[in-house]
Amino acid sequence: MNTHLGLIGKKLGCTQIFDANGNVARVTVVEAGPCIVVRKRSEEKDGYVALQLGFGERREKLTKKPLVGYFEKNNVAAKTVKSRKGHDVKVYPRTLKEIRLSIEDAAKFEVGQALTVQDLFTEGQLVDVTGTSKGRGFSGVFRRHHFAGMVSTHGTHEYRRHGGSIGTNMTPGRTLPGIKMPGQHGNKRATVQNLRIAKIVADQNLVLIEGSVPGSDEAVVTVRGAVKAKKKKA
Repeated sequence: MNTHLGLIGKKLGCTQIFDANGNVARVTVVEAGPCIVVRKRSEEKDGYVALQLGFGERREKLTKKPLVGYFEKNNVAAKTVKSRKGHDVKVYPRTLKEIRLSIEDAAKFEVGQALTVQDLFTEGQLVDVTGTSKGRGFSGVFRRHHFAGMVSTHGTHEYRRHGGSIGTNMTPGRTLPGIKMPGQHGNKRATVQNLRIAKIVADQNLVLIEGSVPGSDEAVVTVRGAVKAKKKKA
């Protein structure tokens, strides 16, 4: 289990950047944070240690009253921002997620504290990104499992994109569990590990990550330190 601290963010899209030597890097731009600590979970009270982080903005008028009461109970006050028309508007965090931490790391933070990109990440660091993959609906075995299909010669009819046999005859006389078949493709929680941070734009809370990140544009993702990153030998 990943117990490294991270931030909630929003996937903005893909682009490319060039380094000083002219080498191109294909990157995904993620707006990570700032996140506010809404609640601290403890081993004594909750049975595990975690930080509950809030990300994004939702107007107080559109926030449900039970959620407003939850923020007030945890002493998280509404933030005042300027609307597009120039009016002062009170907002609460839009997205809440919990991040498991060690007791030592959780003790470093307090409720109401804001976490930013420059506080947690550095350029060249390896991270794990978790999100909800793009939904592709009900897909066949070609698209879902990359089956090769049947041959297209010697009298093959209406069987080129089929999945083939799914069971046995008399013994055991049923379809075994785990057989790859057509079904729902995508729209599931997915994590891509060991992605390198190519660049950080601290004033805009942007993290440029090499490679692909789960989800469509504007999707909510979680960026955390890589749990399987190889440590350099001393």
